[in-house]
Amino acid sequence: MANKIPTSVIGAVASVIAAHYYSHSKLNSLFMESGAPGDAPPGNCETKCVIWLRRCNEDPSINPLAVLGLVIQKFMEEESSDWRPEIAKGQQRIRESLSRNQLTYQFNGVITLAGASLAAKTLTDYLNAGDYASVESEFDRTIQQLDRDPHAAITAASSIIEALCKTYIERFDLKMPTNQSVMPVWRVVQAHLGLNINSMLREDQKRILQGLASIVDGVGAYRTHIGSAHGRGLNPPKITVAEARLAVNSAHSLVIFVMDLWHASNDYKKHISASVISSNLS
Repeated sequence: MANKIPTSVIGAVASVIAAHYYSHSKLNSLFMESGAPGDAPPGNCETKCVIWLRRCNEDPSINPLAVLGLVIQKFMEEESSDWRPEIAKGQQRIRESLSRNQLTYQFNGVITLAGASLAAKTLTDYLNAGDYASVESEFDRTIQQLDRDPHAAITAASSIIEALCKTYIERFDLKMPTNQSVMPVWRVVQAHLGLNINSMLREDQKRILQGLASIVDGVGAYRTHIGSAHGRGLNPPKITVAEARLAVNSAHSLVIFVMDLWHASNDYKKHISASVISSNLS
């Protein structure tokens, strides 16, 4: 069937995920939460992953690709860093394995056929098109996670900001920073947004943008310390639903603000040019 996990993908995912988590208890929780059927299989970590993914293919009541997407979601959306290069290498290995089988990983744990005629749009598509309704839906799903899992909601909010910034950088052909975590990509976007041409309002807007930078920094720091993508350990720092909701709602305001500047006016490029010239003269 078309939604079965290819053997080569099972091999790549099992190898990468087993090495990343390196814990039977973590792998058991991960697969069970993702909807994999049956009790935990025997064997070492990699064997366990292989058996469980094959079991998904064999169970007619299971959508194997849906389970696979949830299994790899936290790992695939984890920020890479210089001190953990194996994360980026593992993510690339999984993407290449999926690609060889005409599959692609999308934000929020979705795996689809690459190039399918009516494939689901990605968050990047929504942002490029100025599709507010679909972006709002992404935030709605994030908000629905708050009571059940505030850590996961923090991770999702940070991922949406990161996707916005990377899409914006590509759309306006800006230089992507070497470190593509959320704060460095936001700095590139913030510098390009431009300020109000009116000198009085420019200073007011500068203060607001400085506040937005603090929001990005704070949400990104939350994600690093407690977000689901970084592994929580046995005793993760506690965060209340109210604190997580503030972070998610702040991320929402920031994303909509950038989309408004980007899409609300056909004169946006002219505004950017005029703002840059004005800033250079002042």
